[in-house]
Amino acid sequence: MQEISKGANVSLTGLGEDAGSVVVSLSWTSASGAGDADVSVLLLDGNGKVRSENDFYFYNNPAADDGSVQLLGKTPTDNGDEDRISVDLTAVPEDVVRIVVAASQYGGARFGDLDDLRMTVADRSGEALVGFSIEGAGAETAFIFGELYRRGEEWKFRAVGQGYETGLAGLATDFGIDVDGEADEPEAAEAPAAAEEPGAPGAPAEAAAPGADAPVPAGAPAEQAAVVPAPPAAGDPAPGASPVPAQSRGRGPRTTRKKVTLPKVAKKSLAENDSWRTARLFPVPSLKSDKEREVRATSVLLSVMAQVPEFGRRLTAAFGAPAGRMQTFTEVPLPHGDAPKRPDGVIRVERAGKLWTALVETKTNGNPLKAEQVQQYMDIAARRGYEAVITLSNDVALEGAPMVDVKIDGRRKHKVSLWHLSWAEVAHQAQMLIRHEGVGNAAHAWLLQELLEYLQHEHSGCHGFQNMGPAWVPVRNGIDDETLGIGDARAVDVVESWERLIRQVCLRLGGELGQKALPVQRARRSSDPRARRGAAAERLCAEGRLAAELRIDGTSAVIGVVADLRTMKVRTSVDVPASEGAYPLAAAKRLIRMLAEAPADLHVQSLVEGENGPRGTLERLRPEPGDLLPGDGAPIAGFRLTLIKGMGNSRGNTESGFIRSVDDAVDRFYHGVVAHLGAAEARTGRRG
Repeated sequence: MQEISKGANVSLTGLGEDAGSVVVSLSWTSASGAGDADVSVLLLDGNGKVRSENDFYFYNNPAADDGSVQLLGKTPTDNGDEDRISVDLTAVPEDVVRIVVAASQYGGARFGDLDDLRMTVADRSGEALVGFSIEGAGAETAFIFGELYRRGEEWKFRAVGQGYETGLAGLATDFGIDVDGEADEPEAAEAPAAAEEPGAPGAPAEAAAPGADAPVPAGAPAEQAAVVPAPPAAGDPAPGASPVPAQSRGRGPRTTRKKVTLPKVAKKSLAENDSWRTARLFPVPSLKSDKEREVRATSVLLSVMAQVPEFGRRLTAAFGAPAGRMQTFTEVPLPHGDAPKRPDGVIRVERAGKLWTALVETKTNGNPLKAEQVQQYMDIAARRGYEAVITLSNDVALEGAPMVDVKIDGRRKHKVSLWHLSWAEVAHQAQMLIRHEGVGNAAHAWLLQELLEYLQHEHSGCHGFQNMGPAWVPVRNGIDDETLGIGDARAVDVVESWERLIRQVCLRLGGELGQKALPVQRARRSSDPRARRGAAAERLCAEGRLAAELRIDGTSAVIGVVADLRTMKVRTSVDVPASEGAYPLAAAKRLIRMLAEAPADLHVQSLVEGENGPRGTLERLRPEPGDLLPGDGAPIAGFRLTLIKGMGNSRGNTESGFIRSVDDAVDRFYHGVVAHLGAAEARTGRRG
């Protein structure tokens, strides 16, 4: 990748052979973890102005009808966010000569509060071509990061780095956008725009279903009824909108953020007792067979993906799908040998007249994927020119690897990608959207809530990773009776299952908190995963313990999780550094105050260089914090906080199961300990 400085320009054609379609990424970091910004794109003519206000793309107008511009949304990074934009340069109209890429902040925030402001341009394969970093940001509330512009028959990129203190409205005005004077006023009390009549000229085909222009369905939270509907998906007309450009109607685009999230606490039920069941859009209790579960789950998921653009895009972007109009199908017969094959689902995305297609193979209730079946779908996809096969099951993939081995015919010019998606990932993405990030429409939020209720129902079979595998019981017994030898291949299988479990714990906790949670890998990124698991398997055989660490965005804490198969205990812990320059007794007292709401059985140990320091339960230490001080006056580097929980011994996710034990232990430790530490630090920071 070529790095350029402010004001410099470079030819995209000279940087890569496949630069006809590019992905522009804007990224930033924040020390507090709370910083954010919104991207926007403007298409300019030869006069440096937009041709109409339809050339202004931002959170309330995310896609061009012709597929030339598509805002792909945010991806959390280790310390911030990355916002991506797809630009198909081959679809850009001839009279557009410049494409300006910008970002803005809101609510009084400034770009000086963010760090590592950066723009990169990559080709359609994801290969980064050019990068540009902005330095010295201060009071600016909007920034032009860079621009793509024509020079003859080629496209070039210029690093701009120009800031505005007047926000998105000021930036847009400079390029000919007539911004609505009410743009900064709250809009939550406005009545929804009138929905188009289903079947009317220009109305979307799915208008009769809950969508961008549908009324709030019965049973949706009452607070949603006054929310303004979001813009429609790319290619659909705005609900109730006139075909006359906004500029000629005397009203410019509203730049106020409009996102819908659902409250975490449901409205009080009107039922007389617990035996009354709420009517659900996707009923579950009637499911009796595995096949019926698979058919129902596939249809429910694919339907919601097609109706809620943010959700469908979130699930397919990682698989190489373009941003565009999505349609989904189930039980599609496709020719194969003597009899047609019927994949559980088909996903098709149209963009700029081109189709991207993926076949979907679904398993529920812990049933394994069958390599032979997936191989057949790979062969069908290759012959028909489809792009991908997606497997969907309770299992969690590691390092993005597929769950089954298939053979790829190297003689075929058309390559098909094999991807895996876990039901836990589906639930995670739905929860992130409806609880934290928001979607553009109240009905969409309600649909996602119904999907989540379906996935979490005990009869749906869509519960994520639930089985430690056939090696679990022999390995556990071998550790118990000390017959498990170093190098036993079954220990590697258990380590792999352990990694899948930890990834699922991260998905569940991250979805609940609205923060990205990831396992911490101490080994180098380039290290061989098989070698890493082999080393972990040797430690398991020798010590009888499985260990992992996980980190949650917005916190400095690393949560350690150790499952000791000899003592049948799960230990969750975190290290807290002592306040710099504080006296040991003052540091101990401050820690005990921070843990005022923590469980009484929490173990607290002082960390002394070279040895373990004094320790005790929180219940015993609350009246006597001085018991944490070393007798020899050695300096305290910090404290280790540990909760110990009994471990289930079955390999599944039943109430007595190992998987449930680990999930509950992490959940109790975070909410009972880590959350209180974070809240106390936040209060201290505000006072400071």
